[in-house]
Amino acid sequence: MKRKILSIILVSAVLQSACNKDFLDRKPLDAYSNSSIWHSQGDAAAALNGCYKDWEGDYALLYMDAVSDNMYSQYYWEGYTDYGNGSITPANTNASNRWSYTTIQKCNWFLENVDPTPMDETLKTQYKSQARFLRAYQYFLLTQLYGDVPLAKNTVTTDVANTISRTSAVEVRKFVLDELEAIAPTLPVSYTGSDVGRITQGAALSLKARIELYDKNYAACIVDCKKIMALGYELYPSYQDLFRIQHENNKEVILDVQYKENDYANSDIGIMPSSSFGGWGSLDPTQALVDAYEMKNGKTINETGSGYSEDEPYTNRDPRLNATIVCPGQLYEGKYYNSIDRSSGDYYNGDNNSKTAYIPKKFTSNLSDFTDMWNTGLNMIVIRYAEILLTYAEAQIESGIIDNSVYDAIDAVRTRAGMPVVDRTVYNSVDKMRTLVRRERRVELALEGLRWYDVQRWKIGQDVRSGTVYGARLGTVDPATGKLTLSGDHIKVEQRTFLPNRDYLWPVPQTERDINKNLTQNPGY
Repeated sequence: MKRKILSIILVSAVLQSACNKDFLDRKPLDAYSNSSIWHSQGDAAAALNGCYKDWEGDYALLYMDAVSDNMYSQYYWEGYTDYGNGSITPANTNASNRWSYTTIQKCNWFLENVDPTPMDETLKTQYKSQARFLRAYQYFLLTQLYGDVPLAKNTVTTDVANTISRTSAVEVRKFVLDELEAIAPTLPVSYTGSDVGRITQGAALSLKARIELYDKNYAACIVDCKKIMALGYELYPSYQDLFRIQHENNKEVILDVQYKENDYANSDIGIMPSSSFGGWGSLDPTQALVDAYEMKNGKTINETGSGYSEDEPYTNRDPRLNATIVCPGQLYEGKYYNSIDRSSGDYYNGDNNSKTAYIPKKFTSNLSDFTDMWNTGLNMIVIRYAEILLTYAEAQIESGIIDNSVYDAIDAVRTRAGMPVVDRTVYNSVDKMRTLVRRERRVELALEGLRWYDVQRWKIGQDVRSGTVYGARLGTVDPATGKLTLSGDHIKVEQRTFLPNRDYLWPVPQTERDINKNLTQNPGY
């Protein structure tokens, strides 16, 4: 797909969003129209490829963790700082407005027009199922972020777009789940050649299982997870290498966004490293995330006998910490990262440097993988098999069913990373297993854009997303050995507030409500 779909970017003028309110009533002047396409399989493929364009993006996936307690976004103009600290208002959502019907409108247009195309009917059904998935994914995001949203199952006119009301999230989610249930059997388990990256049966079932978990429909979630487990997915042997460009499209990846250098680039890798590496330090992991990683022996840092030392806080930790976050004193790109010493070019208080003194390593473990980190072909994973294993474990735990299959699922994720299996003498109740699986989700999926959804559905926002955001302790790093000498306090980065009666949903953008007076606002905004 990277070599095919992304090199045939359809005429986006034909398929623009209902958000462009004057578009729907005018004929395209510089693109295909219905009279000039739908004559061959190639036409249908080109139109479907247009539906894939911008259905999800590296920017949104990377920045979503800054809405949670995992990350701090230091540049407010990038659109996510105000969501993270609780100061967002309906009027300042433009930089991160995800109230978008662009992909939905494209998919509706495709589905309404593809049927007359002379082509193999089985393949046509697969094409339609791919479009239905992409539309369903958009509605999943919209309901997750905004709650009630307009449900448009067909293309809409400008007049309708300007007056349509919000549909209850329950009804929209039912539509999404029904769509995923219907299309899953029609989709291939896998693709070959240039079609790799298209929507698969596993992707449809996995999105369905994710939604069922989020909506606490645990029985259905368990059923779907078992179906996914039978499809042949595997955990990639190396956790760190899983996210490198030379290992993309491996057997752990269920769904990803495909990129191609120069033609359709992932242009945001450079936001993560700090200035001495040529980056911006835009997204900064928090001390709270660092503290979530267990010690190598499987004990938490606060647990008796863990061996944790406040003076050597990064020693003997879960290997996923080292694979996910560059901590002070860590060897990275040929030198020991030093963000806590005033003499360093990466000092936390310098321009384009992380304000927490931590930078992301996941996706950037080897910058030499890229000729230009602002123009890469690195795919961004949306769903992978490790999430399914943890989803299955959580659904079982919340159902009160803790059997060997639950431990096996969690153990598979842990041992792949180099961690010991779960101590069943300690984690032997629903409450303790709930704590464990929630911690596993946090550290395994860190920086992949899912933490906020977990905070949201567990209703822990007031506990984890309010108060002071901290960074690393200050001190010095020996440039020759990386030895840490910590003598200062933790960096205080930001104060956050969280209102549980408001902040679990985003505000409906005021720009949308100015156009459409029938759109109501979420409570508290």
